[in-house]
Amino acid sequence: MSLRERVHAYYDAVDDGRVDDLLALFADDVVYERPGQSPIEGKAELAEFYREDRPLTDGTHEIETVAVDGDRAAVRGTFEGKQDGDPVTFGFADFHTFEDGDIAERHTFTDRDAV
Repeated sequence: MSLRERVHAYYDAVDDGRVDDLLALFADDVVYERPGQSPIEGKAELAEFYREDRPLTDGTHEIETVAVDGDRAAVRGTFEGKQDGDPVTFGFADFHTFEDGDIAERHTFTDRDAV
């Protein structure tokens, strides 16, 4: 699977609630940084985040751009769903760094204070 396909597989798994499938795309020592939050470090913390702590629910990502350069992918799009039960729509930019085909680093930027 190409890096572009892996990026799309990630958003599809998130939107479908397939946590095991999305976790399979990440390195064991992944670091995920989000605005206004402490970094998520390691696959165990990432699993806990997606299974118990993620404030976004019932949503979909509309991917507008995926740019791949070497072992990095930049993604721009919009999310529409719920945050803490309230309807939201916002833009985002995500940056993924891959190691051996797995997402090793992920950085998210949004036009909201925290997600």
